[in-house]
This record gives sequence, structure tokens and C-alpha cells, in this order.
Amino acid sequence: MRHAVFSGGARVRPQLVLSVAMACGEDAPELTDAAACAVELMHCASLVHDDMPAFDNADIRRGRPSVHKAFGEPLALLAGDALIVMAYQVLLNAGKSDPERLVALMHALSAGVGLPSGIVAGQAWECEVKADLGQYQRAKTGALFVAATCSGALCCASDAGPWATLGASLGEAYQVADDIRDVMGQAILLGKPSGQDVLHARPSAASELGLDGAMAHFQSLIELAIASIPECSYRELLQQLVRREAERLVPSAAFAEFKRQSMLAPQSMSA
Repeated sequence: MRHAVFSGGARVRPQLVLSVAMACGEDAPELTDAAACAVELMHCASLVHDDMPAFDNADIRRGRPSVHKAFGEPLALLAGDALIVMAYQVLLNAGKSDPERLVALMHALSAGVGLPSGIVAGQAWECEVKADLGQYQRAKTGALFVAATCSGALCCASDAGPWATLGASLGEAYQVADDIRDVMGQAILLGKPSGQDVLHARPSAASELGLDGAMAHFQSLIELAIASIPECSYRELLQQLVRREAERLVPSAAFAEFKRQSMLAPQSMSA
């Protein structure tokens, strides 16, 4: 479990919880911290299971051996299960004094993980011969981002509705970025093997839209995320953070260089 959680990662989902709570006038920091931790624990659990032989059979995660490669399949399966339970334990321990907020946070997290449209559903779509790309990406990645942004508001007893679009669009953008980098072969940026979408015949924005189309879709999702941030004292700061994260996900210089190399490759082969 420690190997799965303390292996690096950008911690974007818990950062979203904290940022939205700050924008909503955070008044329960312990509950906010717990909600942020719960979202990240759930994310780490999903990565442990995602890497296992039944799914991606990935040897590397965040630049280190995946849990099942380091400790074997039985312990990896149990570690993922235990992390899911721990996510709820963390919330329960912090939310005992405010049951109304606790129940709302439990609902938000459960919706982001379970059926019909949480990350479990997204993982299930990977097992199908054919899947709707948008539905798959919204469940696979977007749902937990929605849980993160909504949880930030719910920690402060604020309306979560206005923050859902930020989570949904940013989460879908993350999956599209992952698809783009998988084609570009940026294993260092991914922290895991590249070329996995083709290998496992998974739904991919790059395969359905082409690389340029996927990049255009990614940029439109980022702009939607930026525009969707509700009016608040930290709106401009949050917008800047989204733009900075977009550049980290798909560096414009790296994308341009990949395109240039791709255009040169056929010429080199013919020469």
C-alpha cells in the first residue's frame, strides 16, 4: 500500500479538492484534508488494479515497478482493495462531527468510483470489444475528477453543482492527454510503458480523432474547464493553474517536435 501511494505522482485530484475548498471559503480544514486524501487513495487503488495482468499487465507505474511486479498479484489485489476501504475510513474519521457533510462527501466519492459511471464502469468498458469514447473517458478518468471538485465544495457545505463541469472537462482532458502521449511514446512523462492503447485495443482519442484531432479536442476541453470555473475570489488563480497543468500534460514544444519528426520520417525512409 505504501509502494502504491508514495511513488510520486502529480497529486492533481487532491489539489483540486483543496483549491475548490479554498475558493468556497474553507471552514473545516481537517475534513478538507481528509477528502483530498480519500480521493487520492481511491485513485492509487485504481492504478494498482489497472496495472494488473487482467487489465494492462504493466510492469512500470510512476517510473517504478508496479505493485504486482514488486509484490506479486495476490498482494497487489489486496492492496488495491485495502486502499479503497482506507479512503472511506479516512473520511469517516474526519467527518464524525459533521454527519451531513460526511454523507454528501461519501455520495460524491462513491459516484466517482462505482456504477453506473464511475471509474469501475470505465475499467469495465476496457473489457468490451467496442465502447463509446466519450462515455469511456468520462467514466475512466473524468468521474473521479468530478468527485474531487465537488468534494472541495461539499467540505464547506457549498453547492457542488457549479464545480462539476470543471472536474468533468479537466478529467476528460487528462484522458485525452494520456492518449496523445501514448502515441508520442513519452514513457518518461507517462511514468509507464507507452503504446498500450494499440497493444490492448483500447478506446483512444488519438486513434478515433487522429493526433491533430485529439490535440484540438484536448485544447477545447481545457478551455471549457477554464471557462467553467465559477466566479470567486480565486477564479483567475485557478484558471492559471489549469493552463499550467495543460502545458505539463502535453508540452507544446514536445508535441511540435513529435509532429516535425513524424513528417520527416517518411522522407527519410524513401531516401
